[in-house]
Amino acid sequence: AAEVKKARWKRLMETQQKVSAKISREKIGKRVKAIVDEVGPSVAKGRTMADAPEIDGAIHIASSRRLRPGDVVDVRVEAADAYDLRGRAA
Repeated sequence: AAEVKKARWKRLMETQQKVSAKISREKIGKRVKAIVDEVGPSVAKGRTMADAPEIDGAIHIASSRRLRPGDVVDVRVEAADAYDLRGRAA
């Protein structure tokens, strides 16, 4: 029973990852509003207005201007994986 449960969980998570990747890929080329949570040396990390902190994926933001936590920026999405987006501040 435990092995069946584990196999079902694995199938469910694989399906969920495929669905999430498809939704993320559909955002490539689009502009989204994002709030900056953290700023690193080369990119800022934040979340789109539709994402909850600590639950949903992140958006990694490259920018020619200095961003600060709390900034709300328009980001053109350039790449995506199952959970995270990558883009450039517009």
